[in-house]
Amino acid sequence: MVEIPGGEFLMGSDRFYPEEAPARTVRVRPFLLDPEPVTNARFARFVEATGHVTEAERSPDPRRYPDMDPAMAYPGSLVFFPTAGPVPTNRVDLWWHFQAGAQWRHPLGPGSDLSGLDGHPVVHVSFGDAAAYARWAGKRLPTEAEWECAARGGLSDQDYAWGSDLAPGGRMLANFWQGSFPFRNDLLDGWERTSPVGTFPANPFGAFDMIGNVWEWTADWWAVASGDRPTAPACCIPENPRGGTLRGSFDAAMPGVKIGRRVLKGGSHLCAENYCRRYRPAARHPEMVDTSTSHIGFRCAADLPNERSKR
Repeated sequence: MVEIPGGEFLMGSDRFYPEEAPARTVRVRPFLLDPEPVTNARFARFVEATGHVTEAERSPDPRRYPDMDPAMAYPGSLVFFPTAGPVPTNRVDLWWHFQAGAQWRHPLGPGSDLSGLDGHPVVHVSFGDAAAYARWAGKRLPTEAEWECAARGGLSDQDYAWGSDLAPGGRMLANFWQGSFPFRNDLLDGWERTSPVGTFPANPFGAFDMIGNVWEWTADWWAVASGDRPTAPACCIPENPRGGTLRGSFDAAMPGVKIGRRVLKGGSHLCAENYCRRYRPAARHPEMVDTSTSHIGFRCAADLPNERSKR
Protein backbone atom coordinates (compact mmCIF):
# COMPACT_ATOMS: atom_id res chain seq x y z
CA MET A 1 0.00 0.00 0.00
CA VAL A 2 1.07 3.63 -0.41
CA GLU A 3 1.00 6.17 2.39
CA ILE A 4 -1.30 9.13 1.82
CA PRO A 5 -0.02 12.02 3.94
CA GLY A 6 -3.44 13.51 4.54
CA GLY A 7 -3.67 17.06 5.84
CA GLU A 8 -5.90 19.91 4.67
CA PHE A 9 -7.26 20.08 1.12
CA LEU A 10 -10.07 21.72 -0.81
CA MET A 11 -12.78 19.07 -1.21
CA GLY A 12 -15.53 19.35 -3.81
CA SER A 13 -15.97 21.81 -6.65
CA ASP A 14 -18.20 24.76 -7.55
CA ARG A 15 -17.43 24.46 -11.27
CA PHE A 16 -19.22 21.30 -12.42
CA TYR A 17 -22.17 19.38 -10.94
CA PRO A 18 -24.29 20.68 -8.03
CA GLU A 19 -23.76 17.61 -5.86
CA GLU A 20 -20.03 18.43 -5.71
CA ALA A 21 -20.60 21.86 -4.17
CA PRO A 22 -19.66 23.72 -2.15
CA ALA A 23 -15.90 23.50 -2.35
CA ARG A 24 -14.70 23.47 1.26
CA THR A 25 -11.54 22.89 3.25
CA VAL A 26 -11.38 19.61 5.16
CA ARG A 27 -8.66 17.68 6.92
CA VAL A 28 -7.92 13.96 6.90
CA ARG A 29 -5.39 12.00 8.92
CA PRO A 30 -2.61 10.09 7.15
CA PHE A 31 -3.64 6.61 5.99
CA LEU A 32 -2.68 3.77 3.68
CA LEU A 33 -4.30 3.08 0.31
CA ASP A 34 -4.02 0.34 -2.27
CA PRO A 35 -1.99 1.79 -5.14
CA GLU A 36 -4.48 0.40 -7.65
CA PRO A 37 -8.01 -1.03 -7.88
CA VAL A 38 -8.43 -4.67 -6.85
CA THR A 39 -7.82 -6.83 -9.91
CA ASN A 40 -9.57 -9.94 -11.15
CA ALA A 41 -6.56 -12.01 -10.10
CA ARG A 42 -6.64 -10.67 -6.52
CA PHE A 43 -10.40 -11.06 -6.25
CA ALA A 44 -10.10 -14.64 -7.50
CA ARG A 45 -7.70 -15.41 -4.64
CA PHE A 46 -10.22 -13.99 -2.18
CA VAL A 47 -13.04 -16.10 -3.62
CA GLU A 48 -10.86 -19.23 -3.58
CA ALA A 49 -9.90 -18.63 0.06
CA THR A 50 -13.38 -17.78 1.35
CA GLY A 51 -15.93 -19.27 -1.04
CA HIS A 52 -17.54 -15.84 -1.33
CA VAL A 53 -20.48 -15.67 -3.74
CA THR A 54 -21.09 -12.19 -5.13
CA GLU A 55 -24.52 -10.59 -5.20
CA ALA A 56 -24.56 -10.80 -8.99
CA GLU A 57 -24.32 -14.59 -8.67
CA ARG A 58 -27.38 -14.79 -6.40
CA SER A 59 -31.05 -14.43 -7.32
CA PRO A 60 -32.54 -11.25 -5.81
CA ASP A 61 -35.00 -11.65 -2.94
CA PRO A 62 -38.42 -10.43 -4.21
CA ARG A 63 -39.27 -9.26 -0.69
CA ARG A 64 -36.65 -6.51 -1.02
CA TYR A 65 -38.10 -5.34 -4.34
CA PRO A 66 -41.89 -5.12 -4.05
CA ASP A 67 -42.31 -3.74 -7.58
CA MET A 68 -40.03 -6.26 -9.27
CA ASP A 69 -41.42 -8.54 -11.94
CA PRO A 70 -40.99 -12.07 -10.49
CA ALA A 71 -39.71 -13.15 -13.90
CA MET A 72 -36.68 -10.90 -13.30
CA ALA A 73 -35.62 -12.73 -10.11
CA TYR A 74 -32.54 -14.33 -11.60
CA PRO A 75 -28.80 -13.75 -11.10
CA GLY A 76 -27.17 -11.13 -13.28
CA SER A 77 -25.71 -7.66 -13.44
CA LEU A 78 -25.79 -4.47 -15.50
CA VAL A 79 -23.61 -4.45 -18.61
CA PHE A 80 -22.89 -1.51 -20.89
CA PHE A 81 -23.35 -2.01 -24.62
CA PRO A 82 -22.85 0.92 -27.02
CA THR A 83 -25.79 2.04 -29.12
CA ALA A 84 -25.78 1.87 -32.91
CA GLY A 85 -26.03 5.64 -33.25
CA PRO A 86 -26.94 8.86 -31.45
CA VAL A 87 -29.65 8.55 -28.81
CA PRO A 88 -31.02 10.88 -26.10
CA THR A 89 -28.46 10.91 -23.30
CA ASN A 90 -31.18 10.76 -20.64
CA ARG A 91 -32.18 7.25 -21.79
CA VAL A 92 -29.73 5.12 -19.82
CA ASP A 93 -31.89 2.08 -20.56
CA LEU A 94 -30.67 2.25 -24.16
CA TRP A 95 -27.10 1.31 -23.20
CA TRP A 96 -27.40 -0.34 -19.79
CA HIS A 97 -28.85 -3.86 -19.89
CA PHE A 98 -29.46 -6.26 -17.02
CA GLN A 99 -27.68 -9.30 -18.36
CA ALA A 100 -28.58 -12.71 -16.98
CA GLY A 101 -25.42 -14.52 -15.93
CA ALA A 102 -23.20 -11.43 -15.95
CA GLN A 103 -20.84 -11.48 -12.96
CA TRP A 104 -17.19 -10.91 -12.17
CA ARG A 105 -16.06 -14.11 -13.93
CA HIS A 106 -18.26 -13.36 -16.97
CA PRO A 107 -18.08 -9.57 -17.32
CA LEU A 108 -20.12 -9.36 -20.52
CA GLY A 109 -22.47 -12.21 -19.65
CA PRO A 110 -22.50 -15.92 -20.49
CA GLY A 111 -19.87 -16.81 -23.05
CA SER A 112 -17.43 -14.16 -21.83
CA ASP A 113 -14.59 -14.89 -19.42
CA LEU A 114 -11.51 -13.36 -17.86
CA SER A 115 -9.05 -14.38 -20.57
CA GLY A 116 -6.41 -11.65 -20.68
CA LEU A 117 -8.11 -9.72 -17.88
CA ASP A 118 -6.22 -10.90 -14.77
CA GLY A 119 -4.64 -7.48 -14.37
CA HIS A 120 -7.83 -5.51 -15.04
CA PRO A 121 -10.02 -4.19 -12.22
CA VAL A 122 -12.65 -6.62 -11.00
CA VAL A 123 -16.17 -5.44 -11.87
CA HIS A 124 -19.72 -6.58 -11.10
CA VAL A 125 -19.02 -6.21 -7.38
CA SER A 126 -21.58 -4.69 -5.03
CA PHE A 127 -20.70 -2.66 -1.96
CA GLY A 128 -21.14 -5.79 0.17
CA ASP A 129 -18.75 -7.73 -2.05
CA ALA A 130 -16.14 -4.99 -1.79
CA ALA A 131 -16.54 -4.75 2.00
CA ALA A 132 -16.20 -8.53 2.32
CA TYR A 133 -12.94 -8.48 0.38
CA ALA A 134 -11.63 -5.63 2.53
CA ARG A 135 -12.38 -7.54 5.75
CA TRP A 136 -10.64 -10.64 4.39
CA ALA A 137 -7.60 -8.54 3.46
CA GLY A 138 -7.47 -6.91 6.91
CA LYS A 139 -8.29 -3.54 5.40
CA ARG A 140 -11.36 -1.32 4.91
CA LEU A 141 -12.92 0.83 2.23
CA PRO A 142 -11.78 4.47 2.11
CA THR A 143 -14.06 7.30 3.13
CA GLU A 144 -15.07 9.76 0.43
CA ALA A 145 -12.79 12.44 1.89
CA GLU A 146 -9.84 10.04 2.05
CA TRP A 147 -10.46 8.92 -1.51
CA GLU A 148 -10.61 12.47 -2.84
CA CYS A 149 -7.53 13.52 -0.88
CA ALA A 150 -5.60 10.63 -2.41
CA ALA A 151 -6.90 11.34 -5.93
CA ARG A 152 -5.80 14.97 -5.78
CA GLY A 153 -2.22 13.91 -5.11
CA GLY A 154 -1.39 17.10 -3.28
CA LEU A 155 -2.59 19.45 -6.06
CA SER A 156 -4.76 22.32 -4.90
CA ASP A 157 -8.04 23.38 -6.54
CA GLN A 158 -7.36 21.70 -9.89
CA ASP A 159 -10.19 20.26 -11.97
CA TYR A 160 -8.32 17.09 -12.89
CA ALA A 161 -6.05 14.83 -10.90
CA TRP A 162 -3.06 16.03 -12.92
CA GLY A 163 -3.86 19.73 -13.43
CA SER A 164 -6.19 22.05 -15.32
CA ASP A 165 -6.33 20.31 -18.73
CA LEU A 166 -8.16 17.05 -19.42
CA ALA A 167 -5.63 15.88 -22.00
CA PRO A 168 -2.53 18.10 -21.75
CA GLY A 169 -0.86 18.27 -25.14
CA GLY A 170 -3.24 15.57 -26.37
CA ARG A 171 -1.83 13.05 -23.89
CA MET A 172 -4.31 10.60 -22.39
CA LEU A 173 -3.68 10.29 -18.65
CA ALA A 174 -6.65 8.09 -17.74
CA ASN A 175 -9.07 5.62 -19.27
CA PHE A 176 -12.21 7.56 -20.18
CA TRP A 177 -14.44 7.82 -23.26
CA GLN A 178 -13.18 9.89 -26.19
CA GLY A 179 -15.83 10.59 -28.81
CA SER A 180 -19.61 10.85 -28.75
CA PHE A 181 -21.14 8.78 -25.96
CA PRO A 182 -22.78 6.27 -26.07
CA PHE A 183 -22.22 5.21 -29.68
CA ARG A 184 -18.75 6.30 -30.87
CA ASN A 185 -15.60 5.69 -28.89
CA ASP A 186 -12.53 7.03 -30.67
CA LEU A 187 -10.22 4.97 -28.40
CA LEU A 188 -7.55 7.65 -28.16
CA ASP A 189 -6.54 6.10 -24.84
CA GLY A 190 -6.31 2.66 -26.48
CA TRP A 191 -9.06 0.96 -24.47
CA GLU A 192 -12.70 0.26 -25.23
CA ARG A 193 -13.60 -1.02 -21.78
CA THR A 194 -11.38 -1.49 -18.72
CA SER A 195 -7.61 -1.27 -18.93
CA PRO A 196 -4.93 -3.10 -16.92
CA VAL A 197 -4.24 -1.31 -13.65
CA GLY A 198 -1.13 0.83 -13.89
CA THR A 199 -1.53 1.51 -17.62
CA PHE A 200 -1.53 5.25 -16.97
CA PRO A 201 0.94 7.23 -14.82
CA ALA A 202 0.68 7.21 -11.04
CA ASN A 203 -0.13 10.44 -9.25
CA PRO A 204 2.39 12.11 -6.88
CA PHE A 205 1.25 9.84 -4.04
CA GLY A 206 2.02 6.72 -6.10
CA ALA A 207 -1.64 5.80 -6.73
CA PHE A 208 -2.76 4.55 -10.14
CA ASP A 209 -6.17 4.76 -11.82
CA MET A 210 -7.70 7.15 -9.33
CA ILE A 211 -9.50 8.65 -12.31
CA GLY A 212 -11.35 6.68 -15.00
CA ASN A 213 -11.16 2.93 -15.67
CA VAL A 214 -13.78 1.98 -13.02
CA TRP A 215 -15.84 3.84 -10.46
CA GLU A 216 -14.81 2.91 -6.93
CA TRP A 217 -16.93 2.24 -3.84
CA THR A 218 -16.31 4.33 -0.74
CA ALA A 219 -17.48 3.73 2.82
CA ASP A 220 -19.74 6.80 3.02
CA TRP A 221 -23.51 6.98 2.72
CA TRP A 222 -24.65 9.39 0.02
CA ALA A 223 -25.58 12.90 1.13
CA VAL A 224 -25.72 16.27 -0.60
CA ALA A 225 -24.68 19.48 1.12
CA SER A 226 -27.51 21.95 1.58
CA GLY A 227 -27.03 25.69 1.13
CA ASP A 228 -23.79 27.61 1.08
CA ARG A 229 -21.08 26.38 3.37
CA PRO A 230 -18.17 28.83 3.40
CA THR A 231 -14.69 27.62 4.16
CA ALA A 232 -14.35 27.21 7.93
CA PRO A 233 -11.69 29.04 9.96
CA ALA A 234 -8.63 26.97 10.80
CA CYS A 235 -9.96 26.11 14.25
CA CYS A 236 -13.17 24.64 12.81
CA ILE A 237 -12.03 22.76 9.70
CA PRO A 238 -13.83 19.40 9.62
CA GLU A 239 -11.47 16.52 10.34
CA ASN A 240 -12.06 13.14 8.72
CA PRO A 241 -15.60 14.14 7.62
CA ARG A 242 -18.08 11.37 6.91
CA GLY A 243 -21.13 11.15 4.69
CA GLY A 244 -24.79 10.97 5.57
CA THR A 245 -26.98 8.25 7.05
CA LEU A 246 -28.57 5.10 5.70
CA ARG A 247 -32.05 6.62 5.78
CA GLY A 248 -30.87 9.89 4.32
CA SER A 249 -29.24 8.05 1.42
CA PHE A 250 -32.52 6.56 0.12
CA ASP A 251 -33.49 7.68 -3.37
CA ALA A 252 -36.45 10.07 -3.07
CA ALA A 253 -37.41 9.26 -6.66
CA MET A 254 -38.02 5.64 -5.61
CA PRO A 255 -40.03 5.91 -2.35
CA GLY A 256 -40.91 2.22 -2.32
CA VAL A 257 -37.28 1.09 -2.35
CA LYS A 258 -35.49 1.37 0.99
CA ILE A 259 -31.99 0.44 -0.13
CA GLY A 260 -29.09 2.62 0.96
CA ARG A 261 -26.78 4.33 -1.47
CA ARG A 262 -23.02 4.76 -1.01
CA VAL A 263 -20.73 7.25 -2.70
CA LEU A 264 -18.81 6.21 -5.81
CA LYS A 265 -15.72 8.17 -6.82
CA GLY A 266 -13.38 8.53 -9.77
CA GLY A 267 -15.51 8.12 -12.86
CA SER A 268 -14.95 5.29 -15.33
CA HIS A 269 -14.08 4.39 -18.90
CA LEU A 270 -17.62 5.52 -19.83
CA CYS A 271 -17.24 9.15 -18.71
CA ALA A 272 -17.23 11.45 -21.74
CA GLU A 273 -17.08 15.17 -22.42
CA ASN A 274 -20.57 15.11 -23.95
CA TYR A 275 -22.21 13.06 -21.20
CA CYS A 276 -20.60 12.45 -17.80
CA ARG A 277 -17.65 14.68 -17.02
CA ARG A 278 -16.93 12.86 -13.79
CA TYR A 279 -13.32 11.94 -14.53
CA ARG A 280 -12.28 14.31 -11.72
CA PRO A 281 -11.37 14.01 -8.01
CA ALA A 282 -14.38 16.10 -6.90
CA ALA A 283 -16.90 14.05 -8.90
CA ARG A 284 -19.24 11.75 -7.00
CA HIS A 285 -22.20 9.53 -7.73
CA PRO A 286 -24.74 7.64 -5.57
CA GLU A 287 -25.14 3.88 -6.06
CA MET A 288 -27.40 1.43 -4.29
CA VAL A 289 -25.37 -0.97 -2.19
CA ASP A 290 -26.82 -4.05 -3.90
CA THR A 291 -26.02 -2.84 -7.42
CA SER A 292 -23.21 -4.17 -9.58
CA THR A 293 -22.22 -3.10 -13.06
CA SER A 294 -19.53 -3.58 -15.67
CA HIS A 295 -17.86 -0.27 -14.68
CA ILE A 296 -17.74 -0.35 -10.85
CA GLY A 297 -14.81 -1.70 -8.84
CA PHE A 298 -12.99 -0.73 -5.65
CA ARG A 299 -9.71 -0.42 -3.77
CA CYS A 300 -8.95 -0.71 -0.05
CA ALA A 301 -7.58 1.58 2.61
CA ALA A 302 -6.05 0.95 6.03
CA ASP A 303 -5.08 2.96 9.09
CA LEU A 304 -1.47 3.67 9.87
CA PRO A 305 -0.54 1.87 13.11
CA ASN A 306 -0.22 5.13 15.05
CA GLU A 307 -3.58 6.40 13.74
CA ARG A 308 -5.80 3.39 14.56
CA SER A 309 -6.61 4.51 18.09
CA LYS A 310 -7.83 7.88 16.82
CA ARG A 311 -10.65 6.56 14.62
